[in-house]
Amino acid sequence: MNYLVTVLANKQQAEEAYSILQKDGIPPEQVTILGQGYQSADEFGLINPNQQATKRVSLLAYMLIPFGFVAGYAFNLLTGIHLFSFTNSITEHVIGGILGAASGFLGAIVVGGGVGLTTGSGDALTYRNRLNAGKYIIVTKGTDSLIRQATKLLRQFEPEYIQGYEEPV
Repeated sequence: MNYLVTVLANKQQAEEAYSILQKDGIPPEQVTILGQGYQSADEFGLINPNQQATKRVSLLAYMLIPFGFVAGYAFNLLTGIHLFSFTNSITEHVIGGILGAASGFLGAIVVGGGVGLTTGSGDALTYRNRLNAGKYIIVTKGTDSLIRQATKLLRQFEPEYIQGYEEPV
């Protein structure tokens, strides 16, 4: 299945484009309008970058917190650093492990959250931002020939952005 995503400036353009696509024989179930008064990004199924970042943080934390604990424990064991004068050596190693686990958690937040938020969502964040700015998106799905036909028809509206996608098999 192929997709064509077209960003139009206003509601009037989106409605005109939708009607021209229908007049030219593209079935209405193949065309979706996203924007105020139509489907939202969540209803359509655009990836929410915050949810993706949260998933990445939890996956990385699952691996990095235990690794950080072991690394912190081992580091304190090998170096013999005494953090507090009132604790014994076992407690010092455990404190080192806890600090290592905390470092692993912070690493998961920075890498999983920050990088996941900016790169993990692909173009979905761009489309969500355009919808939030009051733009309208027309998504056409179908065969190669249908997408070529829709591209030709939609170019006459001078869209802000037009992009084709192939669904991975």
